[in-house]
Amino acid sequence: MGNKKITTISRRKFVKRTSLGAGSLILAGTLPVERSAWVQGNETLKLALIGCGGRGTGAANHALLADKDVKLVAMADIFRDRLDTSYDSLSQRHDRTRLDVPEEHKFTGFDSYKRAIELADVVILATPPGFRPIHFEAAVNAGKHVFMEKPVATDSPGIRKVLQAGKRAQQNDLNVVVGLQRRYQTEYQEIARRIHQGQIGKIMSGQIFWNEENAWMRERLPEHTEMEYQLRNWFYFTWLSGDLPLEQHIHNIDVANWFIGEYPASAQGMGGREVRKGKEYGNIFDHNFVALTYPRGAVINSQCRHQPGTTTSVSEWFQGCEGTVQTGWGYTGTIRNSSGTATYEHDAQDDPNPYQQEHIELFKAIRKGDTINDTEIGAKSTLSAIMVRMASYSGKIITWEEAMNSQKSLMPEKFGFNETPPILPDENGYYPIAIPGVTEVL
Repeated sequence: MGNKKITTISRRKFVKRTSLGAGSLILAGTLPVERSAWVQGNETLKLALIGCGGRGTGAANHALLADKDVKLVAMADIFRDRLDTSYDSLSQRHDRTRLDVPEEHKFTGFDSYKRAIELADVVILATPPGFRPIHFEAAVNAGKHVFMEKPVATDSPGIRKVLQAGKRAQQNDLNVVVGLQRRYQTEYQEIARRIHQGQIGKIMSGQIFWNEENAWMRERLPEHTEMEYQLRNWFYFTWLSGDLPLEQHIHNIDVANWFIGEYPASAQGMGGREVRKGKEYGNIFDHNFVALTYPRGAVINSQCRHQPGTTTSVSEWFQGCEGTVQTGWGYTGTIRNSSGTATYEHDAQDDPNPYQQEHIELFKAIRKGDTINDTEIGAKSTLSAIMVRMASYSGKIITWEEAMNSQKSLMPEKFGFNETPPILPDENGYYPIAIPGVTEVL
C-alpha cells in the first residue's frame, strides 16, 4: 500500500524484539533491538489497551480478531467504570483465554498507561487525543509496537513530539499503525492508485465534508471536579479533542492529502457557534469552513459541522484537469472523465472491513518482520487539521510553517482530578470561545 514504508528484517531480529517484558522501560533513543526478550519461542503477542472508551474497545476487538495468537494482558484508563464496561464488552465477544487481564493488570489514573505498556508487546492508544503524544512517546521508548487512533495530537508541540518518537520507532524497527482507516480501505486504495496513475490529471480543486447533526454528551454530576467533567466530555474541549476538524474531519483531510500527494501550504476560512451555544458544549465551534491551498496550486474547500436538522455528508469530491472523483459514505467510489462518463466504479461487495484490516496488516508485519510506520502521515494530516482549526478560530491565513513551528501548547501543566484544566468556565458556567480577529492561535 502506498501509505507504508516497508523495511525487511531478519526472522532472528524479529523474534528478539517482539516481546519486551514487564519492567523493561528503556530511555528515549537508547533501545538496541538486541536487548528485547523473546519468551522461549512462544509467539503469543501480548496486547495492552490504553483508553477503554468505545473506540478503544472496538480497536481491541479488531486486534483480537486479527491474529489468533494475540491476547489482551493489560488495560488502562483514567476511569474505572470505563475500563469495566470495556472489559465486559470484550468478554462477551472473546473467550476468556484471550482476555488474560487479572485484577492486578487493570490500571486506572493518569499514570496508568505506564504500567500497562510495560506488560505488552503491542499497545493500543485510544485515550482522548490530547494525551496521544505522551503515550506514544512512552510506548516507543519502551520498545513496543503501536496502534494509535487519530488524531495523534491536539497542538503543534504534540505534533513535534509524535514526529520525533516516530523516527525512533523507525530506527528500532517498531510497527506503528494510525487509525486513518481509509488508508486501509480497498476502495480508497484503488481510487488513489488510479489518481496517481494520472487518470483524472492533476487535481486542481475539491470539496471535503464531515457534516452531521449531533455528537455524544455526558451529564455533569455534582461529584465531578472541573477536570473530571472535561475528561468525561472530552469531545467538547479543544485541549482534549482538537475540535471537530481533528476528531472527525481529519479523515477527509487525510484523503485530500493522500490523493493530491502533498500537505497544505496554507489555510484560511471561518467558523463559529450558531447552534450549540449552551455551556455544556465546552469551547469548540459547531461549524468550520476553510480553504486549504496546496503547494502545486490545488485548492480544497474543507467543511465540517454539527448542527441538528442539517444535511449529513461525509464525503470527498475532487476535480482534476481530465476528470473527477467522488468517494464517501453512501457513495460508490467513482472516477469520471472530462465528459462526465464514469470510467471506474468500485465494487465494494467483497472488500474487507478497513477497521479490521488495519490490525491485520499490523500483526502481519510483526509476524513477517516487516515494518509499517504511519507516524508521519498521521502527524502531518493531524497538523493539516490543526491548521483548519487555527484558521477558523483566528480568521487569519495560517501557513504550514507557522503551524508546525507554533509554541502554543493546549495541554495543562499538571494532571490530576483536582488540578486545573487549561480552559475554565466563567462565573455563569460558560467557557471562553475563540473570536476570529481577536483570538491568537500561534
